[in-house]
Amino acid sequence: MERRKQISQILIVIILGILAVYTCVNISLPLKPEQARQTKLNRFLMEQAKKTFLTGFVYVENGNGGSLADWITQTAMEWIPLGTYMTEKSAACTDVEDQETYRMILANQANDENMVDENGKLVPKDGQEQEVVQTTAPQIDTSMEKMMNYEYLLGTFYTVDSSTMADPELLNAQVLLGKEMKIDQSKKGPKVLIYHTHSQEAFADSVPGDESTTIVGMGNLLTDLLNDTYKIQTIHHKGVYDMVDGKLDRSMAYDLAEPEIQKILDENPSIEVVIDLHRDGVGEQTHLVTEIDGKQTAQIMFFNGMSRTKANGNISYLANPYIQDNLAFSLQMQLAALEKYPGFTRHIYLKGYRYNMHFKPKTLLIEAGAQTNTVEEMRNAVTYLADVLDTVLTK
Repeated sequence: MERRKQISQILIVIILGILAVYTCVNISLPLKPEQARQTKLNRFLMEQAKKTFLTGFVYVENGNGGSLADWITQTAMEWIPLGTYMTEKSAACTDVEDQETYRMILANQANDENMVDENGKLVPKDGQEQEVVQTTAPQIDTSMEKMMNYEYLLGTFYTVDSSTMADPELLNAQVLLGKEMKIDQSKKGPKVLIYHTHSQEAFADSVPGDESTTIVGMGNLLTDLLNDTYKIQTIHHKGVYDMVDGKLDRSMAYDLAEPEIQKILDENPSIEVVIDLHRDGVGEQTHLVTEIDGKQTAQIMFFNGMSRTKANGNISYLANPYIQDNLAFSLQMQLAALEKYPGFTRHIYLKGYRYNMHFKPKTLLIEAGAQTNTVEEMRNAVTYLADVLDTVLTK
């Protein structure tokens, strides 16, 4: 019975459409005298039929319900409501879903570098292996012939997260090493911006309340070295983005930092280099340290966000037009560090989200040491990091 009703409604809609077209054609075409008489008769018969069987037409034509087409459309949509439902609901549902995905991605990228609890203690990940600590540096072939081999390049210089895509087109050594990373020192104004998405990170012997013993203190030291020793004008932004209502909360740190960093860049168009300086989180038995010039030195790691994952492909919410430029910067830094201070750097880490690396082509996210390193080891690391930066940016 229900199906018969639906078929009847569809047939009525079709008849209404034909009727509307027929009426419009008869009204608009010029008529001969004999056609006019026939048309007059047709209109009389149609009028009677409408009054008897299709009273809605009379209501419309008397000026009470809009145009004939409006009435037909409204009637059809009332009889077949699925179209109205889809028109009204589909866009809103998609928007809600996208917003939830966006918030999830922001929270994930804020937390997945190194998970910590409300007290700043590392939260071990299930099945996480201990980081291999490299205290001596093996000989590495950096000839272009070897590095143009994608498998060699990937295996020698990179660690790719299991959720992330990497490919030979992006990781092309000739392209990455051919990109110009030198800054223009001829123009006035700051050239480097240093900031911290995670400003609350500290070290094994950090002193509570003493900024100089935290990651922000390492940012102060790096800024001073670049400004005073290497004459690269640098500014240090100390905005806090991982504290909410007095409690540690990283869930929106990158999202909160983005507008503030963009404002600084807008106010200082001479800035070419953006560095987000972090400290990594590792198992409590892991000590990321090497010896350089007789000094115990924390190892560092360059971290690249790829803005795409294996599961979902490119993340449109977090687009980055500078992905390959970012990769070029980190690889050139890696090779300079390898030449000057073997063993100083760990493998470059590639992960799926963006991590605010879209500000400038020369953007670095650096994981300097970890919570198990001492402040002295960190200060030694920052000293060598400044020298490597100078090598890549000015030499």
